[in-house]
Amino acid sequence: VVYFGDEVEIALLDYIEQLRHKTFVMVEYGIESANDLTLQCINRGHDFATAIDAIQRTHERGILVGGHLILGLPGEDHDELMRQADAIASLPLDMIKLHQLQLIKRTRMANEYEQHPELFHLYSMDEYIDLAIDYIERLPTTMVIERFISQSPRSLLIAPDWGVKNYQFVNRLKQRMKERNTRQGRLYKLK
Repeated sequence: VVYFGDEVEIALLDYIEQLRHKTFVMVEYGIESANDLTLQCINRGHDFATAIDAIQRTHERGILVGGHLILGLPGEDHDELMRQADAIASLPLDMIKLHQLQLIKRTRMANEYEQHPELFHLYSMDEYIDLAIDYIERLPTTMVIERFISQSPRSLLIAPDWGVKNYQFVNRLKQRMKERNTRQGRLYKLK
């Protein structure tokens, strides 16, 4: 979320609103987390309220809105992520992209992991599949899930290295959903 100041932001939204009448337009926001402490720790430069405001302003203009979220950031356990899923479910998002926390060489987070690995829970693929399912059970069926994982180049990746293509991951996730007899929106609470 980039805050330009009211005048520039309004002008930008005016432009995008006009553009959407001529072509397909979607604005995607890097929400990453609904936890302000996490956002501060990962140096995002915004809080969750700022993301909510940007999403709502964009939605009010009739512009399609997407959000990016990282599951597994330090300090965010299962209960916290389910609380966040409920918060995300309440937003006027048309689409979300999820991905697992990845540790990338030569980054600040990689240094933090090296110094304090106990602060990190790097999910196995099967753990993450169940986490992603738990998360999407709380999302409305109107919210398109465009992505579940991201794949950084192996030459840059510290962990986790699952060695699967996106379509392979999605197939495994779908199979696990069948085994659990669940679906997106099963635990969604209309607010």
